[in-house]
Amino acid sequence: MTNLTVSIETWPLATAFNISRGAKTQAQVVVALLRDGDHVGYGECVPYARYGETIEGVAELLRSLSSDVANGLTRAELQLLLPPGAARNALDCAYWDLEAKRAKKRVWELAKCLPPEPITTAFSLSLDTPEKMGLAAAKATGRPLLKIKLGGDGDEERLTAIRAAAPDATLIVDANEGWTPSTLAQKADCMAQHHVALIEQPLPAGQDEILREFVSPVPLCADESCHGIASLAPLLGLYDAVNIKLDKTGGLTEALATTRAARDMGFSIMVGCMVGTSLGMAPAMLMAAPGDIVDLDGPLWLKSDRSPQISYQGSIMLPPSANVWG
Repeated sequence: MTNLTVSIETWPLATAFNISRGAKTQAQVVVALLRDGDHVGYGECVPYARYGETIEGVAELLRSLSSDVANGLTRAELQLLLPPGAARNALDCAYWDLEAKRAKKRVWELAKCLPPEPITTAFSLSLDTPEKMGLAAAKATGRPLLKIKLGGDGDEERLTAIRAAAPDATLIVDANEGWTPSTLAQKADCMAQHHVALIEQPLPAGQDEILREFVSPVPLCADESCHGIASLAPLLGLYDAVNIKLDKTGGLTEALATTRAARDMGFSIMVGCMVGTSLGMAPAMLMAAPGDIVDLDGPLWLKSDRSPQISYQGSIMLPPSANVWG
């Protein structure tokens, strides 16, 4: 019989992380643990208020499934039992980890994926004054890919300061739904002038259709508008890329399927994350392929990561050992 244990963990951040919707000083995660005899599987999720989730609500939802798990709930059945979201992510990834340990194989073998290789992750600069963001960019000049949190008045000044401090870095801008239709063209032109490679979610998700008539000088990427497979078709003609995150798709099962479907539709792929530990990043590495943009820097924002952990060498992520996950 498989037993489910659910816990809430708090991981302080090294510095505050600011986006257009607010700031956070700690990462709160929910961990699902599946135990079957000597085999234990783990999964982590980060509930997100933007999608109506709370830490306590997600933990309680998972705990309510304890009897289903004990009675033989399968990973396939889980996809029908819960909608995409953080709760399903934690349990889905725990199932994958447990299945790998039972089979004495790595998850990438079970999922018929290529084995993960060292990859370059973006490093995020949280929203702040132009002066502070310029200083943060200067400290990160050794990192080849910077993700810039913008989303309001002063964005042009912020980007000018960042580009001056990091002239050789590839820049991605994430507005987190913080722009408006009236400022879209002006801001996009400014991004182009500073050679920004990608603009993530410039408008609120409910205003996506405005983008159908907008010819952007910089490729656009859907984040808050992209969840699982069902969300992809409406984004055709609006976005060039999609940001696929485990907490949005509801786990690795849906994430892998969504990634394959998105590639088939012609979208470029960004593999993203919430701010969490290495346990939450390890499954996401299986989604990445050469040419994808990878944004899995969550653990780099923590005062300390869990042990064992993924090894980061600057912006290079090394494949996780089986002791980390999978």
